[in-house]
Amino acid sequence: MKQDLPFTPKLLDRCISCGYCLPACPTYALTQEEESSPRGRINLMRAVQIGELSLDQTLEQSSFCLGCRACESVCPAGVEYGTLLEEWRSAAWQGKNRSLILHLLLFAVNKAWRVRFLGLFNLRNYKKSEPAQYSLMLGCFERGLFPGVSAAAATNADVSVCSSQGCCGALHAHNGELDRGKEMAAELGEKLPGKILTTSGGCAAHLASVLGKDRVIEYSQSLAARIEQLQPVLINGKRARVALQDSCHLRHGLQIFNEPRAVLAQLADYVELPGASDCCGAAGTYAILRSKDSNQVFDKKAKEIAKLDLDYIVSVNPGCTRQLKTQLRKRRIKTKVIHIAEFVALSNKL
Repeated sequence: MKQDLPFTPKLLDRCISCGYCLPACPTYALTQEEESSPRGRINLMRAVQIGELSLDQTLEQSSFCLGCRACESVCPAGVEYGTLLEEWRSAAWQGKNRSLILHLLLFAVNKAWRVRFLGLFNLRNYKKSEPAQYSLMLGCFERGLFPGVSAAAATNADVSVCSSQGCCGALHAHNGELDRGKEMAAELGEKLPGKILTTSGGCAAHLASVLGKDRVIEYSQSLAARIEQLQPVLINGKRARVALQDSCHLRHGLQIFNEPRAVLAQLADYVELPGASDCCGAAGTYAILRSKDSNQVFDKKAKEIAKLDLDYIVSVNPGCTRQLKTQLRKRRIKTKVIHIAEFVALSNKL
């Protein structure tokens, strides 16, 4: 690929403009405008590639896209839209086009010592352990915001924990620093021996794209061999009523969605949430950078959750956990939000 071309030509050429992606796209559903669809955005990329548009002229759509990759699951041509989006943002989100908030977020996790500082007051994230079946990835902001997730995963899986690990680079790769994101994934792969156990769908997909799928296992996958050993979660003597919110990258990037459902069906009275595979609007930094659009994306999901009268809505990604907690609290919906690792741990306590 020529250095002055922001996009890999063979990736752009794969799109045949069939339109199958339109119904799957959450931003197209909001606007019904072609340029807000994957097909429309790829046409914008093509225009940039041949010099008809500048990157600055396409900046809004590169930001408006959630990056959920739902289009990939329905694309008959196998377009790698997620990779194209990463290339787009890496070319466009530079200099003045990168917000101060994004600068700060990327700075906070760019070095391993800064990531460790995020979990400084959660000492259980820094325990020493002997070599085990898996190496547990602690995550970056997850270890500060939701330290109980890694603690629960460490309890319910055969893992070793490396206290000096840094970020996997997913945040960088998705937000304009693709090369640095790949470097960080490679660094983490060297730091953690064997197969890496993740509790974050977005991190799992990014790590797998850099290190290979054979190096990465998502938490619910790790339970597959002993799923029948899991004890039900009871509330007032009855199995808890739960639903799952898929992680977009886990479902559409790695096609992992049956495993968490099987775990929850073993633990509780599982109810399929209509639109469980639809993005919740978290989308990494999206809920922070474009909160108004994120709220709109979540509106339909809020109504669906409220109708089901659930005890818990379960997530498999920290960004989704944060989004669900924030949005349900704002709408005064009493359904509790819990990560699947913590839900499994809850079964051991009741």
